[in-house]
Amino acid sequence: MNAPYILVLYYSHHGAVADMANHVARGVESVDGMQAMLRTVPKVSTVTEATEPEIPDEGAMYCSEEDLVNCSGLALGSPTRFGNMAAPMKYFLDGTAGPWISGSLIDKPAGVFTSTASLHGGQESTLLTMLLPLLHHGMVYCGLPYSEAALNTTESGGSPYGPTHIAGPNSDRPLTSHESELSQALGKRLARLALKLET
Repeated sequence: MNAPYILVLYYSHHGAVADMANHVARGVESVDGMQAMLRTVPKVSTVTEATEPEIPDEGAMYCSEEDLVNCSGLALGSPTRFGNMAAPMKYFLDGTAGPWISGSLIDKPAGVFTSTASLHGGQESTLLTMLLPLLHHGMVYCGLPYSEAALNTTESGGSPYGPTHIAGPNSDRPLTSHESELSQALGKRLARLALKLET
């Protein structure tokens, strides 16, 4: 991909985070001059062995270090696991010492998004813990301002820290219109900030 792009990097177990990622990407691509690159990370086993094929059977490709290093901005998505990001995403981030040493992500905008089964399932703490490694990389955090009307009217997911989704106890609840709107808003804001920061 030669054009500047926002890397929309996610891990999704039941599909909700993947759905959010697609809405983030839609928001990115609504901004002239910026593209979205959708990437995912493989599952990890309890003994951190490689258990997945090198190329996923479906959905987005696995993220490479090159995908990360060359992005103009990053949207990071994960389901909530006890108020924190899921292990596959943490495992991927733990392996990004190379970009940290080179400083390749410094001054690039980054935002985060998550989905969880319950209303008070730790969405905001998950977003905040996902933010920490991005700050260590020197990235510029991009949340959602309250000028986004959906933040004031949502009765499901949504936070100034980033978009959230409540998937329900069976992980089968689709994104609401507000959750979709806020996911797209994050993509738009990241794309606009990336263009401003590159000039």
